Amino acid sequence: MPNNKKNRRNEKSRKKQESEEEEEEEEKDSKKKKKGQNGRKQDDSNDKKNKKGGKNDKNGNGKNDKNDNKNKKKADSSSDSGDSSEEEEEVLTEEEVAKLKEAVEEKKKLIATLRNQPWQMKRKLTTLKEAHEFVDKFEGSLGKGKGKKFYAYKVMMQKKWMKFQRDFENFRTACIPWEMKIKEIESHFGSSVASYFIFLRWMYGINMVLFGLTFGLVMVPEALMGKPYGSMPRKTVPKSEQATAMDFPILWDFGGFSQYSVLFYGYYNNQRAVGWLKFRMPLSYFMTGVGTIAYSFMVVIRTMASNANEEGGGDDTSFTFSWKMFTSWDYLIGNPETADNKFASITTSFKESIVEEQENRKEENIHLTRFLRVLANFLVLCCLGGSGYLIYFVVRRSQKFAQEGLDDYGWWERNEVNMVMSLLGMFCPMLFDVISALENYHPRIALQWQLGRIFALFLGNLYTFIIALLDEINLKLEEEAIVKINMTIWEASLYNGTVAENATAPPLEVDPADVPRGPCWETMVGQEFVRLTISDTVTTYITLLVGDFLRALFVRFLNYCWCWDLEYGFPSYAEFDISGNVLGLIFNQGMIWMGAFYAPCLPAINVIRLHVSMYLQCWAVMCCNVPHARVFKASGSNNFYIAMLLVILFLSTLPAVYTIVSIPPSFDCGPFSGKHRMFDVIQETLDNDFPAWFGKVFGYASNPGLILSFILLMVLAIYYLHATSKSYKTANLELKKKLQNQKEESKKKNKKVAEKMAVDLQEAKSSQLKQDNSTKAVGRARGRESERNQPGQNDGHLYPPSGRGMRRRPPPPRIAVTRPPGPRGPGMPGYLPGNPRHPGPRMPRGPNPYR
Repeated sequence: MPNNKKNRRNEKSRKKQESEEEEEEEEKDSKKKKKGQNGRKQDDSNDKKNKKGGKNDKNGNGKNDKNDNKNKKKADSSSDSGDSSEEEEEVLTEEEVAKLKEAVEEKKKLIATLRNQPWQMKRKLTTLKEAHEFVDKFEGSLGKGKGKKFYAYKVMMQKKWMKFQRDFENFRTACIPWEMKIKEIESHFGSSVASYFIFLRWMYGINMVLFGLTFGLVMVPEALMGKPYGSMPRKTVPKSEQATAMDFPILWDFGGFSQYSVLFYGYYNNQRAVGWLKFRMPLSYFMTGVGTIAYSFMVVIRTMASNANEEGGGDDTSFTFSWKMFTSWDYLIGNPETADNKFASITTSFKESIVEEQENRKEENIHLTRFLRVLANFLVLCCLGGSGYLIYFVVRRSQKFAQEGLDDYGWWERNEVNMVMSLLGMFCPMLFDVISALENYHPRIALQWQLGRIFALFLGNLYTFIIALLDEINLKLEEEAIVKINMTIWEASLYNGTVAENATAPPLEVDPADVPRGPCWETMVGQEFVRLTISDTVTTYITLLVGDFLRALFVRFLNYCWCWDLEYGFPSYAEFDISGNVLGLIFNQGMIWMGAFYAPCLPAINVIRLHVSMYLQCWAVMCCNVPHARVFKASGSNNFYIAMLLVILFLSTLPAVYTIVSIPPSFDCGPFSGKHRMFDVIQETLDNDFPAWFGKVFGYASNPGLILSFILLMVLAIYYLHATSKSYKTANLELKKKLQNQKEESKKKNKKVAEKMAVDLQEAKSSQLKQDNSTKAVGRARGRESERNQPGQNDGHLYPPSGRGMRRRPPPPRIAVTRPPGPRGPGMPGYLPGNPRHPGPRMPRGPNPYR
């Protein structure tokens, strides 16, 4: 009987389980049709399983076994349904898509702004990794239906494009030459010293472009397609010079084989088209010279305009030290060396700001300052006049040596002009620096005055040198006229007596080395500029090694055994001479622009010079120099350098343009030989290679009246733009002043409101204190009256019980409360802060009567 009952119960439980399973499957199908979630269905089914398992546990072991079988069946059915749902498309409701999209956008914002969070690097990395994993996992599920794959593909391509842009930006930053070196120098020596190296790098880029133009359009075509060496007199060393053509002193002076090479103007042939490409060599030479000057003007003016736009105007000194204190550090730094550089940079910027603040608050004696500044300018003018006269005297003396023959003189007489100019450029800036100590200017203004004076020195020396060169050119032209007559006589003597007058015979073959030739003043000018560039470079490097390196070695190793402190006394470590080095660059670049037309090798020489100077001077400034005693901000120094460069560019092009337009070219050397003027190559090209109407249009366009009117229109446009920019700048300054005044007014209003609130709060506290004191006094008065009305009661146990043998003690004295009580402690519940606790009845403690 009990077995039959158990079997019946098991059958009933099986039927119930099967019916429940069928109901659950129907519910699943309905939920699928209604776009329900598969995960939630499985959770519900699992919950139901757990409940049923709990019920079966009450029924016994047999029920547990059946429950296990049932759970296995349900697990199999849920796995089958999960597999089928994975095969089908997952469909999300609109609310879930919106929430998921919002979560993805939040993660993206977190990734974008994670760098600015003041967290530890470990926390940043873990957060970044989690955010990337979340975005990668759920961003593709935002698509719907058939567009899901396309959406995932689009998201993938967007990520790849963003990664490419980031990698390309990093690659472009890494490709900037010497960026880390300049940053390191800026961190230790300030932005003023770093501005020089930035300017040097910029000059290096310009000279690379100039070198590419001259090398690709002039030197390479002549070397590959022109006539070879020895084919004509202008490309052959004369026999009288061949014995010493390879000697080092001759090559150092750029004579011998270097003179008759593609390095100089005289080597190039005047043949209109050379090689199988029919390359127009004279036209290319002329247009390359004009193009280099035009490109230089364009780059310099564009850089000045961009720097002016970046500078803006107004006062940006509000809360300078607070900004530097709380926002200077970069929390992404992970390299100790980078951290040291950043620390040094922040320290240097604080020094710069302190100097600025001291200069703004400085008071001075205006009359004494004016007298000292006038005296300093007078001394500077005397130095400039003396240097100009010395250069003119040396150049005239060198012309005298050239007429008498340089073979009888030594090395100094041959290179006297170059050495004197280099020595003046080396010692005069030091003298100007000593004189500038009298003026007591701000360091930045003192640097600008120093630059202006050295600029005037270099410019005066350069123009004195050019005037002397023009005198020498006139002497060469006179010599050329004599050479023409002698060549006519030589040709007549060559043909005289060898060929009859009416006979026809092949021309005589003459060795090009035996043909007499003219002086070729263009090659002479190119040689002078190359020599001047080389001597200036050598002088700069020797000064760097002797004045900085050997001086630093002397101070470093002899300081321990010397009579005084060499580091803080004389001679001490050298400071980096910003003004001298900047003006040396500008002066050298002016010589390149002036002489590149006659010596195509000059841009290549300058590129090598700048490349070596960057490494050598970076090493010297980090190893041999110390920071300036008064560190100051650059604050537009680069723009001041470029402004001086623009002036030297304009003044350098004037002599070149004068020689091209006014002086006739040499008759037997250079690409323009045989022409009346060098620019005649333009008219020749128009007549031979262009139609007639184009030549007429060009002739009308080159009319002086039209050119002058165009120049006048350009001047008016420049004046208008300058006036407009000045008005915009003034308006910008006024707006900034208004904003500053508005900010100050708002500060004053906030301060007044805060003061008023403080006064109101103090009044409220005082009134509350008075009210508390009055309530206490009233309470004490009422207590005294009650004591007087009921003298014999002891209900409150205020006094000890009186008895035989005991004296009655008087009540304790009451003291008026004249100040608010202290803060409420943790053991005083029920009383708010600021509300005094009224004392209740106490039992005064007397002597114990029971002993």
